[in-house]
Amino acid sequence: MTPLRTILLAIMLATGLASPVLAVLPSEMLKDPALEARARVLSEELRCLVCQNQSIDDSEAPLAADLRVLLRQRLSAGDTDSQVLDYLVARYGEYILLKPRLNWHTVLLWAAPPLTLFAGLIVALIAWRRAGGNRPTVPLAEDEEKALRRLTSGPQSNITES
Repeated sequence: MTPLRTILLAIMLATGLASPVLAVLPSEMLKDPALEARARVLSEELRCLVCQNQSIDDSEAPLAADLRVLLRQRLSAGDTDSQVLDYLVARYGEYILLKPRLNWHTVLLWAAPPLTLFAGLIVALIAWRRAGGNRPTVPLAEDEEKALRRLTSGPQSNITES
């Protein structure tokens, strides 16, 4: 095998291995491409309850496989996307959504980042002011001015003297 073919083979293997791996089995896929596309979009929005920070589309956990099958059954039954999500939230709770809805019990979750940023800006402003951001300068007293002139006008050896 020539070096060029070896390099090309290595590149093809590397790009094949770098592609995202989906856990959806061919037996789970719907025959209707439009329904399957909807199922893929919805499954990216749903959290695997075992893996917690993976979508059910990416998870290989048995519960995620069950959720993928349930999702496809609901779509095949004619449910809309929002009906499927509402059904799964009613059955498993709001935690199943990777992006939680804005409700009265998730307001703090959605408000925390801007509130934290605002609090950080206030703390930074207070620290800046305490560090002397707008302090007026006070003139030196007469004896301080004489000492400063003596230290700055004399030869360098005066600086080391006490």
